[in-house]
Amino acid sequence: MAPRFVIDGTITRHYKRFNSAGTQITVRLLPPSYNVDPLNHFQASVNDFFENVLQNMSDSDMVGMTIHNDVNQSDKPIGISFRRKDQLSGDVIWSVYEKVAQSNSRFNALDTLVVNVHSGKMPVGFGGGGTKTISIPVSVLAHL
Repeated sequence: MAPRFVIDGTITRHYKRFNSAGTQITVRLLPPSYNVDPLNHFQASVNDFFENVLQNMSDSDMVGMTIHNDVNQSDKPIGISFRRKDQLSGDVIWSVYEKVAQSNSRFNALDTLVVNVHSGKMPVGFGGGGTKTISIPVSVLAHL
């Protein structure tokens, strides 16, 4: 399968205080070949790009992103609010994209897009390992 996008640059920042990371990716979607429907090619390109961006994250990570046009900075960016990675599907991305793309004066598929992906690692577990506040086992307390 031919690549549908080219990543021009990536900047990653880590925020230790909030246990999160922010990644800014500059991406160009490649034009469709001669006999391909442009709309289907655009949807497949964006879906492939999001799969590539989200592949190294676990399902419990919180992910939020903004997409804006590098050429025309005055257009409103597309913002996808923070949600768990497993709740971020193509349908969610496309519903937000459709709403914002209609209001923008210029948002072409072949322009350079800047995608800011912010992710936060959520702690997994039940908080074990802390100090105990009760010294009596639960079985004894239940018996009492």
